Amino acid sequence: MGCDANPSKIQKTSMGLLKKLGLAQKKREGAPMIGESRKKEQDAVANRKKVYIRWAIFVSFLLVLFYSLPNNTFRQMSSYTLEEPWRADDLIAPFTFALNKSPAELEAEREQIRANTPLIFHINENARVTSQSRFDSLYNELEPVLDAYLQWQRARNNPDVSAANDSLRFLQQRNSVDLELTNSSWEFLLDSYATVHIENQPTSEFIGTQIRNRINDLITSMMNSGIINLSKEDLETDEITVRDLSQRTERTISVNNVRDLDEAREHAHFEFSRIYSTPGVNLARELFQEVLLPNWIYNEEDTQARLAEAMENISRTKGAIAQGEVIIRRGDIVTEDRANILRSLSDARADTATDIERWVRFLGDILILTISSLFFLIYLYLYRRQIYESSSMFLLVFLVMAIVSFASGIVYSFDNISAFIVPIAIAPLILTIIFDSRVGLMAAVTLAIVTAIFHDNHFEYLIATILACSFGVFSVRDINKRTQFFVTTPFVIILGYLLVLSGFALTRYGGWENLLDNLSYVTVNAVFILFTYPLILFFEKTFNITTDFTLLELSDTNLPLLKELMNKAPGSFHHSLQVSNLAESAASAIGANALKCRVGALYHDIGKIKKPGYFIENQTGHNEHNNLKPRMSALVIKAHVSDGVKMAQENNLPETIIEFIRTHHGTSLIKYFYDKAQKNSTNESEIQEEDFRYDGPIPSTRETGILMLADSVEAACRSMKDPTYSKLENLINRIVDDYVHEGQMNHCPLTFHQLDIIKKTFLNIQVGVYHSRIEYPDDEEKSSKTEKKQAGEATEPDGSRQTTDQKPPAEENGANPPDGSGSSGEEEHRPDNQP
Repeated sequence: MGCDANPSKIQKTSMGLLKKLGLAQKKREGAPMIGESRKKEQDAVANRKKVYIRWAIFVSFLLVLFYSLPNNTFRQMSSYTLEEPWRADDLIAPFTFALNKSPAELEAEREQIRANTPLIFHINENARVTSQSRFDSLYNELEPVLDAYLQWQRARNNPDVSAANDSLRFLQQRNSVDLELTNSSWEFLLDSYATVHIENQPTSEFIGTQIRNRINDLITSMMNSGIINLSKEDLETDEITVRDLSQRTERTISVNNVRDLDEAREHAHFEFSRIYSTPGVNLARELFQEVLLPNWIYNEEDTQARLAEAMENISRTKGAIAQGEVIIRRGDIVTEDRANILRSLSDARADTATDIERWVRFLGDILILTISSLFFLIYLYLYRRQIYESSSMFLLVFLVMAIVSFASGIVYSFDNISAFIVPIAIAPLILTIIFDSRVGLMAAVTLAIVTAIFHDNHFEYLIATILACSFGVFSVRDINKRTQFFVTTPFVIILGYLLVLSGFALTRYGGWENLLDNLSYVTVNAVFILFTYPLILFFEKTFNITTDFTLLELSDTNLPLLKELMNKAPGSFHHSLQVSNLAESAASAIGANALKCRVGALYHDIGKIKKPGYFIENQTGHNEHNNLKPRMSALVIKAHVSDGVKMAQENNLPETIIEFIRTHHGTSLIKYFYDKAQKNSTNESEIQEEDFRYDGPIPSTRETGILMLADSVEAACRSMKDPTYSKLENLINRIVDDYVHEGQMNHCPLTFHQLDIIKKTFLNIQVGVYHSRIEYPDDEEKSSKTEKKQAGEATEPDGSRQTTDQKPPAEENGANPPDGSGSSGEEEHRPDNQP
């Protein structure tokens, strides 16, 4: 068995095989480092932990997809469109099934039930007593008024008595009564009362007593037949149901046999007009209004309960389709009736499906979802290993996709909402902005497949979603301003859906109503896309990532940190602006992240804020380095990197920007001060090169590598005396080549072809900057020949003049001392290690 094999022999055999293939590790001289084996074990444990975390995330994503599968996916729906030909084979009923009523038929029956179900009223036994009590209280309040009026009238008829006090008392009594009567009714009532008592007539002659008796009789009569508290105009039925809860009885009567409040008033007015004159009719009508109450009260709860019970008893079917009956033939027009039969067959399949059939269908959906998800996972493993290896980024990708998938599954459960309302494009847009467009495109394809499975394998939805989301990804591939995201992207997505859905409508020669409905949902979809921006901000804070939106905000030169650089180190600020232009152009030329290069360049020299006077671009004449030893000057120059990193961290700059600050000089040598130290030292062996090198690290991305080159090129070209095209070209080539030869680009994934493009880009920009001072090659040659004829001087091959007191061309094409340190006018200028 394999367990009996000697492990050492197996290891020797494998090592021998690797050695033959040239893949064996190089032998190390000396003893192994202390703790090296332990570190390997710790790395192995960490890697295994990452693997478990990734699989846990991926399995959780699959579980979300499986949970989001709607139950309706068990329905076997055929693809068809109303009023268009049936393109599938002849469909024959596989079994006998009930024919469902159409939604319109069901709604018509519901309307009929609503129209035929009588409203339920409860008898209020206390209404008559309450009305009588109101009348008694009203007359009790009237008696003091009537008596005061009678005393006033008697006083007026007696010339020996003053009626002023009686008049005031009457007015006070009348104003204290809460009774709304017109003046004519008051006069009629008061005069009748005074006449009866002054002339000693029977009290039955008083009009108030007559009206009171008549109103009591009318109210009793009308309440016996019923007064309802609803207007008859609001009743939809011809009958009502009256329930007497005390007697536990219920009866249904015609609406014509009852009165509402308006009819009760009209009937009372008619009865009054038969007996009284006009003043009496008005008085009786006004008093009747004060005491009228309905005694049959509408009960909404009981009525709705009866309606609900009747609705539940509606039959959902209307006949049946026998087994073997032809449902529809190929080429037949799909009418509404035939579509209803197809829906009935689908419902019957779902209702009669066995558990085995359901599980088979469910397993089929799971298989497709799993394959689709594995497709995306394999893409990340093969082509986006950085995302795959980072647990947080891996979680971010599948979390975004899971949220959109879950939302799509929820929407499907609503029959009246189209699948196109779900903003599937949110996930690809987020992943494109955070990572790149390729990740966004693969996510768009994967999500389109997954959500199409949710929506009954909808082919039209699948194609429209893939293309519209892809258009959206293209629109945010390079974001330069926010309006591009808030205006352009939603418009592009709507346009993508419009074109695809219109294309499908044209291929079917119809379906325009369905197209308009879908486009309305697509418009809402595009509005939801606007929520992508706050979601990106949320993911940025949660996962500590930097997107183009953050870079755009950081590129604002009015931010406090850049303002401080501009105020305290204006020369360094101007230098940073020029470097940002160079780096951005070079990055665009080779397809790198131009925005990241620009922002990184703006902040790469913020460390010079601490000691701006030690850098030549900020000096106004005095050179601070004249008072320092070369080693101390080198320490000051090196410190601007560490100071910049510290300031960036204090101002919460993203780590990707801090990396630009940390690596923009790599581990290059501060050659100016190194050479100066060697010249000033009696023992050159005491000068350690490490003391004059930056701490690094060297650039590890294309963007940081571009910044290193742009930084040195800009500083060197800026300090060049009498720049010419050839001088600039030679200088740029030498700076880039020196960095390559020194190994500063060893970790930077820039190819030699890309370096050539970067050189040309730098040259074109610098020629444009110094165009008023540059002689191009042809002009240089003519100028040199003229000078040769006039002065008899020798002409160098590059067109530059060389006299006896000139420096060699390699030194003439020089620049300021390293990192902008100052020098006297007699000192040599070198282009090495510019800021």
